[in-house]
Amino acid sequence: MREETYDISGMHCAACSASVEKVTRKLPGVERSEVNLTTEIMTITYDETQVTPEQIVAKVEKAGFGAVLHKEHQEAAVPDTKDAAEAELRRKKWELVTAGAFSLVLLYVSMGQMLPFGLPALPLPDIFSMHTHPVNFAILQLLLTIPVLYCGRHFFTGGFKALSNRNPNMDSLVAIGSACSFVYSVVMTFLISDDPHAYVHNLYYESAAVVLTLVSLGKFLESRNMQKTKGAITALMQLSPDTAILAESGKEVPTKSLKTGDVVLVKPGARVPADGTVSQGESSVNEAMLTGESLPVEKTVGSEVIGGSVNLNGILYVTVTRTGEDTTLARIIRFVEDAQGRKAPISKTADKVAGIFVPTVIAIALLAAAAWAVDGQPFAFVLRVFTSVLVIACPCALGLATPTAIMVGTGLGARHGILIRSGEILEITHSVDTVVLDKTGTVTKGEPAVTEILPHQCEKGVLLETAAAVEAVSAHPLANAISAYAKAHGFDGSKRPESFESLSGRGLKAQLDGKTVLAGNRRLLEEYGVDVSPLLLNADRLAAEGQTPMYFAREGALLGLISIADPVKETSADAVRRMKEQGIHTVLLTGDNQAAARHIGSLVGADEVIAEVLPEEKAGVIQDLQEKGRTVMMVGDGINDAPALTQAEVGCAIGSGSDIAIESADIVLMRDDLEDVSRAIRLSRLTLRDIKQNLFWAFCYNTIGIPIAAGLLYLFGGPLLSPMFAGAAMSLSSVCVVGNALRLGHAKL
Repeated sequence: MREETYDISGMHCAACSASVEKVTRKLPGVERSEVNLTTEIMTITYDETQVTPEQIVAKVEKAGFGAVLHKEHQEAAVPDTKDAAEAELRRKKWELVTAGAFSLVLLYVSMGQMLPFGLPALPLPDIFSMHTHPVNFAILQLLLTIPVLYCGRHFFTGGFKALSNRNPNMDSLVAIGSACSFVYSVVMTFLISDDPHAYVHNLYYESAAVVLTLVSLGKFLESRNMQKTKGAITALMQLSPDTAILAESGKEVPTKSLKTGDVVLVKPGARVPADGTVSQGESSVNEAMLTGESLPVEKTVGSEVIGGSVNLNGILYVTVTRTGEDTTLARIIRFVEDAQGRKAPISKTADKVAGIFVPTVIAIALLAAAAWAVDGQPFAFVLRVFTSVLVIACPCALGLATPTAIMVGTGLGARHGILIRSGEILEITHSVDTVVLDKTGTVTKGEPAVTEILPHQCEKGVLLETAAAVEAVSAHPLANAISAYAKAHGFDGSKRPESFESLSGRGLKAQLDGKTVLAGNRRLLEEYGVDVSPLLLNADRLAAEGQTPMYFAREGALLGLISIADPVKETSADAVRRMKEQGIHTVLLTGDNQAAARHIGSLVGADEVIAEVLPEEKAGVIQDLQEKGRTVMMVGDGINDAPALTQAEVGCAIGSGSDIAIESADIVLMRDDLEDVSRAIRLSRLTLRDIKQNLFWAFCYNTIGIPIAAGLLYLFGGPLLSPMFAGAAMSLSSVCVVGNALRLGHAKL
């Protein structure tokens, strides 16, 4: 099976996307086909031995839409995407202004002679008076309507083509309604000479024109707002610079020509062209657009830099490690596109309704018209009902309700360094009631650090200098922590022992300045007869807190101990508090002993602590919680958590720890900040609230609007809805849905 994405053009409503899904699913070998109306992307899974990409494209084109492979479209059009979208908006605006101008004049001509409440008629040259020159009056309206029909020609071409393919859409509804009003008015125009007073009042040119204008206004506002919803992807795509400077030659070359191992020069103010490692120079780098980290990040030799980040002050020489589709930026874009392209389960009901919506509306319009005709109403009345029902129905609102909210929600998440894999994950996350936090690298920093120094009958500096000297020759992570601490406190680390011996499981023995130095655990020192009793109480206390006390002795005399631990992140306690405020049950998961685990749990305020768990047992712990009825999010660094991340309803990798995280996690937090977990949950809840509001509005609008257009109010003595007001209401409904989704983009996480 092969999965590909295609850019689909020519879609205007949910019925359009349903049509594309319907025709492609009928192809042999197609397992799945989903079309996102908002992103205009089709994701299709098919057996390449039974169907080819060319056949897929041909099938879509036969249905009246355009299709091109998403990857090919990106490669060909990324630089021009924004310009093309703006040009299309300008065209729509020009056509809207033109249609609006002619429609206003048409309204003046047609309605100005028939003002209610005894108001005087608006001035009009006598040659066009409906009373003295009715034929001229009708022909003038016909001439004013033609430019409006031309500006709205896509409604007719697209609508009738979809109708001929037996896949009617919103354009079909508008086209049928406007065409009926126009054709009826043309017939009345030719009959005026027979009986002017009988037919001059049966002209509905203004209905045909104004409906097209108002629907075009709605589509223009919708398109403009939709451009804003795509802002996250557009902004990310524009982060990668077009060119890079090769350090060796100084030549400026296209970024896409860079290869792994190339060294590039990044000047102050320039963007890093690709992922790499700093080989020379120091600077601050702004990674805000990629990770959500608002503060500049210091970079020195050996630091990793992300393509698309901005070099702020110093000159950097960067050795390229990833290019093209393998860069962090490309993977983020792919992640966000996948999220926006996949449908959430909540949208399935709306999609089913949208699939049968247009044929149902046409049937309702015909039935309503027939009922009023049987009731004895004149043809003009029947036509008005028929047109109003067609025009007021809005499949767009249904089709846009879910994808627009998901697009804005995932885009908002991306701006904050929260990458969500799909709309389905976004929906599931809002129902999470239990968050399991892996301790190492998630709650703690994942890097051992010196926490306490306790000298015994010597100066603190003497203990630290001795420890740094002997540990400098060890590759153990705990030794590295002591060396780093000593360097940070003024010890250059130049002093080295004359000889040393590693003692497995205990520590090491070294000769320093001709004296024997021991560094290791209690067992090692006791083996050599060193009395450690003066520090035993402190050592036991530290061990109970999950720290590792290391003893040091020189020439048989105790020098002291240095305690090392994986410190808790500064934000962990606040993050857990925020989760608890959201009603989340927090669980700390660790391989530490019970006492150490409880201590860490108390520091951060976890509701439950599960200790002494081996890495391969983590998935089992998640399963146990699920069997108790919990909806679980597992948060880890993605390195040894893949099975647990997969087992949980939502797997969340923090700190974008590894390539495995991008592949196995449902949510990737680019920053190493546990508070982003609660932000992700809040984002999910806000997005689901937005979707429910949109769906409620869309269903209510159509449920109430269609009966009113069919004459329900008139049946009980109320007014009959004009097609013009029906068109305005339809336009307003889809604009409201998109506008409501856009509000989400300004939410505070």
